[in-house]
Amino acid sequence: MENFAALSLVAVYSAMGVYTLSFIMFTLDLAKRSAARPVAVVAGATVNEASASVAESSSASVATAVRPAVDAALASGATRFQRIAFALAVLGWLLHFGGTVLRGLAGGRVPWANMFEFGLTATAIGMGVFLLAQFWKDLKFLGAYITGFTLLSLGIVTVNFYVDVVPLPPALQSAWLVIHVFVASLATGFFAIGAGLSIMQLLSSRRAAHKTEGLRFVDTLPGATTLESLAYRVNVIGFVFWTFTLIAGAIWAERAWGRYWGWDTKEVWTFIIWTLFAGYIHARATRGWRGDRSAWLAIVGFSAVIFNYTIVNLFFKGLHSYSGL
Repeated sequence: MENFAALSLVAVYSAMGVYTLSFIMFTLDLAKRSAARPVAVVAGATVNEASASVAESSSASVATAVRPAVDAALASGATRFQRIAFALAVLGWLLHFGGTVLRGLAGGRVPWANMFEFGLTATAIGMGVFLLAQFWKDLKFLGAYITGFTLLSLGIVTVNFYVDVVPLPPALQSAWLVIHVFVASLATGFFAIGAGLSIMQLLSSRRAAHKTEGLRFVDTLPGATTLESLAYRVNVIGFVFWTFTLIAGAIWAERAWGRYWGWDTKEVWTFIIWTLFAGYIHARATRGWRGDRSAWLAIVGFSAVIFNYTIVNLFFKGLHSYSGL
């Protein structure tokens, strides 16, 4: 078992090294996009000339014709970095997943009994959600954000929260541990992608409003409206999983402590997060919230998830104090 634990650490540190290279490549891809100068020709004119004519014309058909040419021109030269970055992200995830499985084998149980193990598993699931999401939409433009966040989170839990493998406390010896934590990790992965899309939406809005030169890579991304729509869809999926997390947690609490709800700190924050995203979905669907307000609310919701995992786990006492520290 000790060998499995040691091999798990080797795999985790290896994954961190590969994630670092992937993050660098994704960042270079964004830098390449920002540095690109469009020279495509539309109706006999350069893109810059065509864009100027669009500003002077109200013709939607001309604008529609220009945008793909601008996108293609700005995206040129960036594909190589992005492909390398994505391949490295897949390799890093395989090492990450292997380290998670080895940690589970070392303990003879699911590897999410303390803060280190939950961080290890949640980041692996989150990265897995991002990789699988590519079959739905091309979200590789979030690569720098996702790999950077995964690398930072994995590094922090490994360096600061690592503990040796120990048996599960009695309250955690339940099948609900598998269900509750796994679904919560899935929800967190979707919320992370939703927050990333919302950040890009805000950058796109800022670029459109102020023509910020340093954000030229945003011109190669979907428009702010599309990014907002994608974020909404992703956050709705995350909300469904988080709702199940809340329900499963209540059922587990009744089995472990004889009550469904006890106002424990962790229970309260789980409900606060649910309320934030319920408000986000309700406000956007019924009150017509669009644009920056919607994006900020999604980011606040994901920030609450991070707060719940870090500050609440470390500084608040309660029945859910299983940090292992």
